Amino acid sequence: MIEKIHIYHTNDLHSHFENWPRISRFLSERKRQHEVAGEEVIFLDLGDFVDKWHPLTEGSKGKASVPLLNEVGYDAVTIGNNEGITFSHEELDTMYKEAQFDVVVANLYTKKGQRPKWVKPYIKKKLKSGFTFAIIGITAYYEHFYQLLGWKMTPPLDELKKVLDDITDVDGIILMSHLGIRDDEWIATEHEVIDVLLGGHTHHLLPNGKVIHQSLLGAAGKYGYYIGHVQLSIDTSTNTIVNKTATVYKTEDLEEKKQDQKLINDWMEQGKSLLNKEVVKLKNGLKGDWFNPSPLTQLLCDAIHHWTKADCTFINSGLVLGDLPQGSITQYHIHSLLPHPINPCAVTLTGAELKEVIKQSLNPELPQLQLKGLGFRGQVMGNIVYKGITIGESINDLSINGEKIELHREYRLGTTDMFTFGHFFPELKRAKKTYYMPEFIRDVFSWELKKHHS
Repeated sequence: MIEKIHIYHTNDLHSHFENWPRISRFLSERKRQHEVAGEEVIFLDLGDFVDKWHPLTEGSKGKASVPLLNEVGYDAVTIGNNEGITFSHEELDTMYKEAQFDVVVANLYTKKGQRPKWVKPYIKKKLKSGFTFAIIGITAYYEHFYQLLGWKMTPPLDELKKVLDDITDVDGIILMSHLGIRDDEWIATEHEVIDVLLGGHTHHLLPNGKVIHQSLLGAAGKYGYYIGHVQLSIDTSTNTIVNKTATVYKTEDLEEKKQDQKLINDWMEQGKSLLNKEVVKLKNGLKGDWFNPSPLTQLLCDAIHHWTKADCTFINSGLVLGDLPQGSITQYHIHSLLPHPINPCAVTLTGAELKEVIKQSLNPELPQLQLKGLGFRGQVMGNIVYKGITIGESINDLSINGEKIELHREYRLGTTDMFTFGHFFPELKRAKKTYYMPEFIRDVFSWELKKHHS
């Protein structure tokens, strides 16, 4: 007898709740249809379901996403870097307190090397026919950032091998991976025992899956634009998988109902309400500007400068997404102004290295550069704003805090973590760095704002 198994998967929603009403309704309806047909259904999410750009995720500390997953009936989720390193230790440790599903992450430990109580390295799911799956989860290896937040992160590929060696008495293996397409392809090549490998993190889309050796890879892009579906045929007489197929469904092609927009608006309003806490009162409003000097952008630069105790600082003005009005300024105002999950950072450079970085920052093409990723939630880079840096008629006439730069001296440069990943300033990637976590730049901005306007 042939049994049909349906695995539906989502990944990298990033709190794009505008797509969630159609996704949740589609999954709930599919579950009912398959159950009526006597077919088994498994729902999995592969991480980065949350993203603090959305006020509800910020205000609820990620907890508001759990009821959404509960309602649909997810079986298991793994975490992505947005769950893992954009929340404090306590916030992540309590995020899934009300979860009615398993959180599966093989390579996350406490500082003492124990698994958190809410985490499992893998689960076993036994179907009515007796066929048993092992479902494993692994997440991206941001070791240093997890360490700063009080966690221990182990290499995911090493941990996967240990888990695969440990698993016994199963008929099939599903891997939930938040590692990215290249690692997923390597895993499929090296571990043929994995039957289904569902992946995220790099936002890749595999419309009809991809077969590598014995593994079927599936991936559904980003932001809930697609829903992934893997269908397996099981020969129940031998408990073996005899056929595998993968497809995706485009969310915008699904039926939209009148109540959807109300739900979307309600989630936004709930977030605004949670963030409706006064930070400061402003006698006068503050203006932001991407291409001209502005008090808001300078205040952010000053905040990072003071927080990191830097000798000098630079940031990009495109971080500031608007103005602050006169009157009561709430957490929601500041969240809207600086929605990025970006942390302050201090980088140690020699004068010669610092001079080269500042020279690169003067590239006339930078301000208009459209920037995507690295935690940035704005549109363009904008002008570079400096603190403690004076540039004369040429880069050779460069002063730090009023003194000519010394090429062999070490300096402490304050900036944002997104500039340390090497895309714009290679010297910053190689240099010694101190990341400040869990504070985002909006947190240090609020701190600076209070100092000046309380």
